Amino acid sequence: MKISEISMFVLYLLFMVGIGVYFFMKNKTGGEKSYFLGGRQMGPWVTALSAGASDMSAWVLMGLPTAVYALGLGQVWIPIGLALGYALSWIFLAPRLRKFSIVADDSITIPQFLANRFLAKSRTLQIICAAVFLFAYTVYAASSIKACGTLFNTVIGIKEQTAMYIAAIIIISYTFLGGFSAVCWTDFFQGMLILGAMLIAPIFAIFMLKGAGAGAPEEAGYLNMFSSWQDIVSGFAWGLGYFGMPHIIIRFMSLRSQKELKKSATIGISWTVLILVFAAVIGVIGRRFLGFSEEISGSSTVFIEMVRRIFPGIVSGLLLSAVLAASMSTADSQLLAASSSFASDIYNPIVRKKQASDSEMLWVGRLVVLIVAEAALLIASNPNSGSIMDLVSNAWGIFGAAFGPSIILSLFWKRFNFKGAVAGILAGGVADLLWLYLFNSGEKSLIFNTGVYELAPAFFVGLITAVIVALATKAPSKAEEELFDKALKYED
Repeated sequence: MKISEISMFVLYLLFMVGIGVYFFMKNKTGGEKSYFLGGRQMGPWVTALSAGASDMSAWVLMGLPTAVYALGLGQVWIPIGLALGYALSWIFLAPRLRKFSIVADDSITIPQFLANRFLAKSRTLQIICAAVFLFAYTVYAASSIKACGTLFNTVIGIKEQTAMYIAAIIIISYTFLGGFSAVCWTDFFQGMLILGAMLIAPIFAIFMLKGAGAGAPEEAGYLNMFSSWQDIVSGFAWGLGYFGMPHIIIRFMSLRSQKELKKSATIGISWTVLILVFAAVIGVIGRRFLGFSEEISGSSTVFIEMVRRIFPGIVSGLLLSAVLAASMSTADSQLLAASSSFASDIYNPIVRKKQASDSEMLWVGRLVVLIVAEAALLIASNPNSGSIMDLVSNAWGIFGAAFGPSIILSLFWKRFNFKGAVAGILAGGVADLLWLYLFNSGEKSLIFNTGVYELAPAFFVGLITAVIVALATKAPSKAEEELFDKALKYED
C-alpha cells in the first residue's frame, strides 16, 4: 500500500463529486431536458470526449489489454472493429440522429425518439426499450463497479465488495446531483486522464525493456493476428454495437449545433482510435514486460501491474486513477440513460398518465439511479457473474442487436414503420440471448460453442426481421413521411 497512491485517489474522487455539486447548484431551476440532455448545450470537445469516455469503460484498461496479454494478437480485431464502428457512427449516424431527434418533438431519449419518429400513439415501443435499458444497463454498470473493486483491492488492499460500495457511492453522488451536464464534464476530464495514462505506461515500459536488454518470450503463435476466422468475425461484430448504444449516441443529440458536429467527430474518432491502439499495445508490451501470469490474467490487472512496477507512488496513483475514470465515466452514463428512459418513457406516460412536474420527473430519475446502482452492485459482488470483459460483451451485444438495426433504418429508410421497429428490437434482443446461451458460452454452451460473438448473427436477425415486417405491414402515413423529409432539411 502506497500512501501517495491513496492520496491521489482521494483527490481525484473529491474532484468528481465537486463537479456534481457545481452543476446541482447551477441547474437548480433546470428541468427534465436540462437534467437528462444538458439542454442541448454541449460543445464539440465535451461532446466528443464524453461520448468516448462513456464508451471506454474499465474494460479498455483492464479487460481488453488482458485479453491481448493472455490470448495474443488475434484479439486485436476487437479494437479494429470498434474503431471502424465508432467512426461510422459519427460520420453517418450522428448528423441524422441530432436532426431527427429535434424534429421528432424534441426527443430527449432514444425510446422517445423511436416512438416520436413514427408518431406512435401506442406506448409499446417505449415500454420494450425501457425494459431492455434497465436490464442491460444494470449488467453493464456491474462491470464498471467490479473494475473499481479490483483496483482498490489490488492497490489499497481493502475487500473488493467494500471497494465496490465506495465507488458506487461516488458515481451515484455526482450523477444524482448534476445530471447530464455533470456526467459529460466529468467524462471530459476522465477522457483526458485515460488517454494520458494509456500513452505514458507502454512507452516507459518499452524503454525499460530496452534498458534490460530482454523480455519474457511469447508462446508460438502469440503474434499471429489471423489465428482464427472466429476472432476476425467477432472483432468486426463489436463495431456494430455502436449503432445501438444509447448512452453513446445520445451524445449526438446533445450537441449544441449541427455546425460543430464535424469538429466533434474529428476529436472523438481520433481519441478513440488512439485509446484502442494503445489498449492493444499495453497487452503486447505487458506480456514482454511482466511475463505470463495466471493471476494477472484472471484478475485483468496487466495495466495496473505495469504502472505500479514502473512509476513512483504519486505518479502511479495518478495513472491508476484512469481506471477509476474509465469505470465511472461509463457507469454514470449508463445510470443516467436508464433513469431518463424510465422517467420519460414509463413513469410519465404510463404510471403517472399525465405530465408530471419537472421536479417530480427529476426525483423519479434520481430514484432509478439508486435502484439500478444497487442491482449492479449485487451482480458485481457475485463471484459467478463473470469477468469484466464478459459483463461488457453481454450488455454490448444486447444493445447492439436490439437497437442498432431499428435506429439505422429509422434514420435512412423512409418506408420503415413502427411495427418494423418493434419487431426488429425484439428479434435482435432475443436472438442475441439465444446465441449467447446456445452457441457462445464456452463449455457452458447448451448446444455447442461456435466461438462467434453473439452480436454478429443477432444484429442481422434484427435487421432482416425489421425489414420484412416493415414491408409486410402498412406503409408509413403521410405525416410520418413529411416528418422524415422535414428532418432531412432541418438546419439550426
